[in-house]
Amino acid sequence: MSLQSPLSSDHQLARLLQIGVVLEEVVEARAAKHASEFDDIDSEVRGLLEEASAESERHRERLETLVDELDAETIGFEQIQQLVEQQYGADEDFDGVLYDQLCNEETAYKFYDDLVAAIEGSDVSFSVDRDHLLGVLREIRAEEEAGVEEVTELMEREQL
Repeated sequence: MSLQSPLSSDHQLARLLQIGVVLEEVVEARAAKHASEFDDIDSEVRGLLEEASAESERHRERLETLVDELDAETIGFEQIQQLVEQQYGADEDFDGVLYDQLCNEETAYKFYDDLVAAIEGSDVSFSVDRDHLLGVLREIRAEEEAGVEEVTELMEREQL
């Protein structure tokens, strides 16, 4: 499923929103894992990871609500998970907790940026209110962008 072209149906939109759910699950799980596994990270990094995990949970819940509002059949979690791993490298391991978090935040931001652009480029009427849909996705995208900036700033401070 490509985000390079406008969306043409509720089914496509539901599938893309499901991909977003899985991306959020990946970010949530990895941030929570890093926050709990590493004893040697400072409190600022631990706080960032805990907030990222909680934020991803909120994003996932909002996306699931949008999927439920659509008049479309969804596909199985396993299929979506495979797509996410193939497309976005969700199974990759990165060096360093902050680098891993930065990669996760950037991936999510890029996904939402592309999804918003695909919806804006489409003239299809979805079974969910377009303004509401775009509003939710733009808010999530802005939070992901802020997450990228926060992790980057923290990484820069740690290098000093």
